[in-house]
Amino acid sequence: MRVLVTGGAGFIGSHYVRSLLSGAYAGYEQAHVTVLDKLTYAGSTANLPMTHPRLTLVRGDVCDRRPLLDLLPGHDAVVHFAAESHVDRSIHDASLFARTNVVGTQNLLDCCVRTGVRKVVHVSTDEVYGSIDEGSWTEDHPLEPNSPYAASKAGADLMARAYGRTHGLDVSVTRCSNNYGPHQHPEKLLPHFVTRLLDGLQVPLYGDGRHVREWIHVDDHCRAVQLVLDKGVPGAAYNIAGVARSNEDMTRDLLRLCGADWSRVRRVEDRKGHDRRYAVDDSLIRDTLGFTPRVPLEAGLAGLVDWYRAHRAWWQPLTRTAQEVR
Repeated sequence: MRVLVTGGAGFIGSHYVRSLLSGAYAGYEQAHVTVLDKLTYAGSTANLPMTHPRLTLVRGDVCDRRPLLDLLPGHDAVVHFAAESHVDRSIHDASLFARTNVVGTQNLLDCCVRTGVRKVVHVSTDEVYGSIDEGSWTEDHPLEPNSPYAASKAGADLMARAYGRTHGLDVSVTRCSNNYGPHQHPEKLLPHFVTRLLDGLQVPLYGDGRHVREWIHVDDHCRAVQLVLDKGVPGAAYNIAGVARSNEDMTRDLLRLCGADWSRVRRVEDRKGHDRRYAVDDSLIRDTLGFTPRVPLEAGLAGLVDWYRAHRAWWQPLTRTAQEVR
């Protein structure tokens, strides 16, 4: 079994790769993993077991056609994590998001068709649905993205659908809620807050703080992706839900875990087009593929803080880029 993982040096992709190589997924204990990663600011070889005998790292861009056509033959499946993913950066400059997330996905899918790779899992986001005041989205809800990032991921989802319908490519889509866990770049909300609190600094809370997101540990997300790779129906999309928390409540949790109080919170102007609430119905992946999250939020957050406290050498060099778009 040979699996190509795009974006495999990033936060979620590298966790998936480490799990795959460690034998965490039944039937893939001897799988060879090829990581294709551009190694931008968000990806690092420090996230990968570089000396593992079943790992091959190729530095490359999903938008480049020739390297993909050379690399893909012989692989049984592709798990596509590669994406520009930070909403604030997409508001500042959307062009790279359109190129990587839409054109890059189209290029990858086209190269899979041309080289005979039949199975693809495209990893997307719940943000493609927009914002919902009450209830939750099912997979057949219209895509109504509100940020340039979410729009670029929705475009990629539609490319995946089109390549399945037009070319018969076995491609499934996952739409997951917010992830957290070790190795996440400190530009993202939770590690941004945790690293600043550990450094004795204030944290910026957007608007009134009542924006609601669902949170899932990266290990649970990656197990769900693997279930879709193993058992997912071609052409289907699968929502992956987490535990709902307002940003304000999540801030309180992190303050407590870091031994800080509310004086460390600085209210800042709300983000442009900030979606109020996300909520996905994950009945499909639970009922048909048997997915159940394992990491309780409270334990997961405690583990998150412990990891960043113990790995300053990993995140301190990254904090400068985390400040550039704040």
